[in-house]
Amino acid sequence: MNAMQRVEVDGPPPYAIRIGAGLLADGAGLAAPLRGRQALLVTDSHVAPLYADGVRAALLAERPDARVEAFVLPPGEAGKTLAAFGSVIDALATLGARRDACVYALGGGVVGDLAGFAAACWMRGIDCVQLPTTLLAMVDSSVGGKTAVDLPQGKNLVGAFHPPRAVVADTTTLRSLPDRELRAGLAEVVKYGAIADAPFLDWLCGHAGALLEREDAALAAAIARGCAHKAAIVGRDPLEHGERALLNFGHTFGHAIEAEQAYGGLNHGEAVAVGMVLAARLSARLGLAGEAGAGVLRRALERFGLPVEPPRGLDPAALLARMRLDKKAQADGLRFVLWDGPGRARVVAGVPEAEVLAVLRGS
Repeated sequence: MNAMQRVEVDGPPPYAIRIGAGLLADGAGLAAPLRGRQALLVTDSHVAPLYADGVRAALLAERPDARVEAFVLPPGEAGKTLAAFGSVIDALATLGARRDACVYALGGGVVGDLAGFAAACWMRGIDCVQLPTTLLAMVDSSVGGKTAVDLPQGKNLVGAFHPPRAVVADTTTLRSLPDRELRAGLAEVVKYGAIADAPFLDWLCGHAGALLEREDAALAAAIARGCAHKAAIVGRDPLEHGERALLNFGHTFGHAIEAEQAYGGLNHGEAVAVGMVLAARLSARLGLAGEAGAGVLRRALERFGLPVEPPRGLDPAALLARMRLDKKAQADGLRFVLWDGPGRARVVAGVPEAEVLAVLRGS
């Protein structure tokens, strides 16, 4: 096993992110957060054949007294629904899960969000351990405790804050990740450079080849640095009352694109990549930053083969209507995470809709 990296997230409650190769085979590490004798391993039909049996065997080897059941969901964002949430709740009921039971979320962000939400709701909250198998989940959705499901009207509209008891990121799972999904995760890694760490943005551009080739050292360094940034922000603002909203840079545009495509077009990372470029352009239109910064960001994303323009055929007015349902919208109008240039982001309230439409129309 390669040397493990560890990132601490301040509470409440505090927990650790462990990053390294082979961690899904480490029964002692997997079983450490299990307080009781019941575990529900939630995964999807893409991930289950690859890792579910191994995780279950590792858990039982360490805790032979435990009952570990697996529940397999359909894959993809389109399945992150209230109905799917209900099916996980039914699985917990069938297990007879008590207050000391634990949900293990094995998969990408959809599995993590949905399983985490079920854990938050069962008996008003039981433990959840995030076992992310995509780069996107490792650096974003598995960290911070935001859980949710989607509605037809928008993404992540029903959910709860429920910090995990632990996060275990096994980098060997990235070897089986399709190239498109790897690039999608790199979009969220780029986000940390965009909002908080301009030198990291430069580092990513310089190591783009190594990251795309899945070199272990480069991936581990990028994951740890991204997680450290998110952990620091989450520790200061666990319930997104202020600074944590900065993590949504690009997401207001991106979520609108995803919803308007009925979660069947750009994936989350791709949509966020486009959204970050649009947010940078909006920042320039509002006089917060120069056009040069948007160009730097665009070129960084292009280095990783990510889209930087909205898909053709989307109606700007329809996208704007989606944004009015965004969780950051308030009575004074649309709120966006914008920037003053690479590494310097802020939340801006009352953004004129006419300026947003102009950006969407490419004006």
